[in-house]
Amino acid sequence: MSKKAKAIDFEQQLENLEVRVASLESGDLSLEESMQSFEQGIKVARDCQKALKEAEQRVETLTREGNELVSEHYSSEV
Repeated sequence: MSKKAKAIDFEQQLENLEVRVASLESGDLSLEESMQSFEQGIKVARDCQKALKEAEQRVETLTREGNELVSEHYSSEV
């Protein structure tokens, strides 16, 4: 699987999670539907957390200089 496909999959999973949260918050689901959606949402959230952790580890590996980790704080502000 390519890096691009993984990134797209993460974005899709995050959108999936947002849709699930919105449907749960709406209160329109039955108890059973709510439980199923919640269970699936937990799985999606864990998958997203795992993907983020893997990305963090890759970034850390890429920012090593020799045997020393070069740590810089990330700022989204330009």
